[in-house]
Amino acid sequence: MKTLSPAKAILKTSLPAVIDLSSQTLMWTIEAIMIGKLSASMFAGHGMAIQVILVFFSVLLTFVVGSSLIINRYLGAKDTWQANHIFGQAIMLAIIMSIAFLLTWYFGAVQLFKVIREGKSALAQEAGMTYLRTLALFCPLVVTNFVALGILRATGDTHYSMMVNILINGLNLFLAPLLIFGLFGFPRLQVQGAALAAGISHSTGFLATFYLLRSRRTKLFLSFRECTRPRWKSFRALFESGLPTTIEQLTWALGQLVVTSYAAGIYVVVLSTHTVFVRIQSVLSMVYMAFSLTAMSLMGQNLGASNKALAYRTARTANRMMVILVLAIALLMVVFSKALIHVFTTDPETVAMGQKAIYLFALAQIPKALNNVLAGNLRGAGDLKWLMWTTLIFVLMFEVGLNWTSAFIFGFGIYGIWGIQAADEFIRMGLNYWRFYRGKWRVIDLQ
Repeated sequence: MKTLSPAKAILKTSLPAVIDLSSQTLMWTIEAIMIGKLSASMFAGHGMAIQVILVFFSVLLTFVVGSSLIINRYLGAKDTWQANHIFGQAIMLAIIMSIAFLLTWYFGAVQLFKVIREGKSALAQEAGMTYLRTLALFCPLVVTNFVALGILRATGDTHYSMMVNILINGLNLFLAPLLIFGLFGFPRLQVQGAALAAGISHSTGFLATFYLLRSRRTKLFLSFRECTRPRWKSFRALFESGLPTTIEQLTWALGQLVVTSYAAGIYVVVLSTHTVFVRIQSVLSMVYMAFSLTAMSLMGQNLGASNKALAYRTARTANRMMVILVLAIALLMVVFSKALIHVFTTDPETVAMGQKAIYLFALAQIPKALNNVLAGNLRGAGDLKWLMWTTLIFVLMFEVGLNWTSAFIFGFGIYGIWGIQAADEFIRMGLNYWRFYRGKWRVIDLQ
């Protein structure tokens, strides 16, 4: 079988992943716009429900990342039996977790949404609970498909995960307006209609994923035996491999939430400008994440094949490709700053502040993009605790500590927030670069 060059292997895996990951972000944005046309309260409730769902789904990273790291090693070593075994164990855990999610979402919705106060926001609370409870009915299929697709994506089958996600979000885009607004004779179900559309679409995606996994077209095969017979040694390996990444991602998400609260406490224009930048970055992050997943997949499989030289060469190629891409992105953002900000708001004060601060925002994207690739390489090699501890330390020091000092003592506003973000990313990029080229990853054993 012909081996692709590092550059071709990276592009073959990462380009479908960009489309794959971006499709869900785009669908959530469109769904939010449609809900926003109903009322501001429903929009707020729907947004809260999505945040609750994302927090729960972050727990699943333990199984997605943990299994993917081990599976990539086995795939690289051509041990498909063990790869399919770990995959089956991960799916079994996903099914168990989906039942727990179903019960929590449906019966615990009232407690989860108590954060939204009564009175004028009662409609927001009701909308959030309706969305969460309706989606809970589809939870076993939605959660299991999330884990299965995540593992397929992380093991390099990004063209298949892309096709399934395009199917899911295309169907969702078709059903959502029909069920939200009651078009063409369909019932007007508002927020419940949005949840039904999402549930039906993701359940259809589950069927497509199930077919692919049983058709032997993908690298992995779903064995009923392996996903019905628990093996505690495999469970332990999944938790040990995946838990550091779950802690890392949760810490980062909470840190960003703290920064947003700081922006809200400074001035409304600072908050609106920061929100615009966060929305732009959420789109760019899909590109960075695609390259990160590709780096993780190729690193793991090359190490599994005991080809450390190819692993190193591919990692360096991924870093260089990202440098070229992110420099182009940063330049375009600066040149077309006004038009870019106008996509999200036409408020003159926000646009004016955004045009001044976008230089710092664009600067921060350079180390952030490179950090994603470096972290993908280190994650694929199994250097998970390093990534977890550096994230914990830097979130506390920079996102929580220095940002508070900048915002409320020195009064640097939006410039302080993104200046500190840039400094954070540059320092961590240097540390991750040092960690990778030091070469400790060459001797990490995940077995």
